Amino acid sequence: MVRIGAILVGLFFSGWLLVTFLVGAVSYVSEPPAPTAEHEFHLHPKEVSYSFNGPFGHYDRQQLQRGFQVFKEVCSACHSLKFVAFRDLEGIGYNEAEIKAIAKGWAIKTPDVDPKTGEMTGRTPVPADHFPKPFANNVAAAAANNNAIPPDLSLMTKARHEGTEYVYSLLTGFTSQVGYKNAEGKELLKEFPDSKTPQGLHFNPYFPNLNLAMAPPLTADGQVTYSDGTKATVDQMAKDVAAFLTWTAEPKMESRKSTGIAVLFFLMIATVLAYMSYQSIWADKKH
Repeated sequence: MVRIGAILVGLFFSGWLLVTFLVGAVSYVSEPPAPTAEHEFHLHPKEVSYSFNGPFGHYDRQQLQRGFQVFKEVCSACHSLKFVAFRDLEGIGYNEAEIKAIAKGWAIKTPDVDPKTGEMTGRTPVPADHFPKPFANNVAAAAANNNAIPPDLSLMTKARHEGTEYVYSLLTGFTSQVGYKNAEGKELLKEFPDSKTPQGLHFNPYFPNLNLAMAPPLTADGQVTYSDGTKATVDQMAKDVAAFLTWTAEPKMESRKSTGIAVLFFLMIATVLAYMSYQSIWADKKH
């Protein structure tokens, strides 16, 4: 009797869930949600080719160093790299002396405590330090950035779908909202007159809600002078800093890929050996 009751209760809830699903599906088909500017005009990241794409890809150390230079000269004024230490830069090709010089010359001081007074102070960073934050706290960050808190960039390319391409597209995607049309030829402000970018924000179709507080950080060719002689166009700088932020999020990518390939190779050999053993030992046995 108890078993029958349990079956009936289960059937009731299953039926109720099915009816709820059908009602929702019918409602969605008959009364679809109203289109929004974000849905109609948001763009997916551009396709970009990098040396580290694919299972056999590897980092281009020169590109990573150029990207670090862009971060240092442009991005570090607002954004932090709290999970990256100066000594980690050895992974992109800098030697010990260069890392010491980079840390010593960093514009932002590392927070510290004065041993004599106990008051907060700052000191020159050393290689073992993580990159210091540009603002003391979130309140100071918001006050300096139109009430928006610049995110830490250490793991940004892991935190966003198609992260590397997203960063590149965002940096190169700032444009005027006036007259902006999507791929279907629809004009944003004609389709959605109330979607005008608010004062203090900047229009960018690659950002989820189309408007963000960050002003275009890369504004002109030659904004950074590359030490290797590469022409610093806006497109090149965006590619390079996106590659560098991929490295900060995945510094062990190359070893992970090589380990994966070695494991697959081992499994292939083990499979062949197992099959040969089967043929040698069990082929004449009846199952």
